[in-house]
Amino acid sequence: MDLGLRGRTAVVCASTGGLGAAVARALGAEGARVVVSGRRGEAAAAVAAELPTAVGVQVDLLAPDGPDRLVTAATTAYGPIDILVLNGPGPPPGPAAAVTDQAAAAAVDTLLRPHLRLIAAALPGMRDRGWGRILAIGSSGVAAPLPNLALSNLGRAALAGYLKTLAAEVAADGVTVNLLLPGRIGTDRTAALDQAAAARTGQSIDQVRANSQRLIPAGRYGDPAEFGAAAAFLCGAPASYITGTAVRCDGGLVGTL
Repeated sequence: MDLGLRGRTAVVCASTGGLGAAVARALGAEGARVVVSGRRGEAAAAVAAELPTAVGVQVDLLAPDGPDRLVTAATTAYGPIDILVLNGPGPPPGPAAAVTDQAAAAAVDTLLRPHLRLIAAALPGMRDRGWGRILAIGSSGVAAPLPNLALSNLGRAALAGYLKTLAAEVAADGVTVNLLLPGRIGTDRTAALDQAAAARTGQSIDQVRANSQRLIPAGRYGDPAEFGAAAAFLCGAPASYITGTAVRCDGGLVGTL
């Protein structure tokens, strides 16, 4: 299937590793011109060097000028942005009863505000050209809030509500807005959460992983490349009638349709 991505400019946030890097690689393999970004400049350049047409940009999206710097770097390198993949680090784990005002504000600063600024910069051009893709890498906690991840549940749900509202406003302009929700994918973030669970429960890492895998109908953690392939499809031309939805890539983990 031709995804129609050849020559499209794609900005992938937090793509120096994990799911972001997997999405960048998948888009690059489809012929997109990819802007790899992250706080680690050398890592961004290394991922970009793997791709046919890509550039690495060192940027901290939590800095006041971070989103504008990324957009400027992308448009300078490849012109107007066609695809915007929203991504970022998740807040630390913890129970809902322990959430403070400061922690909640930090979760919003991490998971919502930078993405609003990026959308504000990229969306007008997408609407003018009659084609655009906004895809957020979320969490299965959007569909079913996850235990001991109160701050992530809070921030990601806020972004999901905003994106659902936005999707209806821009659908007639040829711009789709979706979320792709990972379950247990084999990334450093998942490994860190497993480590935290092991420390909290007194179990070994192997026990924690085995317990998690028993809850997944597919019986295993996902491969980042599987997630990247799903993201590339949602960013492609064949997905032009898919908008305002959250698609799960979780091996059947979440027990709802």
